[in-house]
Amino acid sequence: MTVISLTQSHKVFLNYRGEQLRYSFVSHLIDAFERTKINFFVDKYEQRGKDLKNLFVRIEESRIALAIFSTSVTKKFKNCNHTRLKNRYAESSWCMDELVTMKKLADEEKLQVIPIFYNVKAREVKNQTGEFGDNFWTLAKCSSGDQIKKWKEALECVSDKMGLSLRAESSEADFIKEIIREVMKVIASIRCKKGEEDCDVNIFGNKIKVSNCKCSYATSRL
Repeated sequence: MTVISLTQSHKVFLNYRGEQLRYSFVSHLIDAFERTKINFFVDKYEQRGKDLKNLFVRIEESRIALAIFSTSVTKKFKNCNHTRLKNRYAESSWCMDELVTMKKLADEEKLQVIPIFYNVKAREVKNQTGEFGDNFWTLAKCSSGDQIKKWKEALECVSDKMGLSLRAESSEADFIKEIIREVMKVIASIRCKKGEEDCDVNIFGNKIKVSNCKCSYATSRL
């Protein structure tokens, strides 16, 4: 039995869209990664002046990737009316190209991808329907046929994996804790696989056993 110490290893790549998401949900997720000593990469940490294509190298350097799918969401803030936040993943060709790379590496068993459904349903991502689909097909009008095919395949493949979903009225704090738990279990599973032995991982003060190199995700089949 090995007790896993989750230190700076097994980098986690964050794939997401939107400045508003960056300064709200993603910033809180980053804080949780730092507090739990999980090594991660987010684009704002890339050295200025570097070629944007270097982000694809960062994906290849990672062992885990979070694909944070999102659409617009309406939230109410203190002393103001409801505000529509635009975090539309599917309108970004860059997010889509990163997702294609993530799918390729996952197919090669070099990367484990966890889909995060941020106020969007898994089936809408998989089938490109609803507001997510509207944004995708708007982007597709300015794209080539081969590019669209790769994007659709990546969306269908990644969204069909077991993932985690946040609803409009759910607690983001609890949701982030759930993400951290799943990432830690994947890290432990990777390490167990190398040693071919059972492992324990300490998550928020709770010891969880990871046996036979397996870990379980909370499902998002909605």
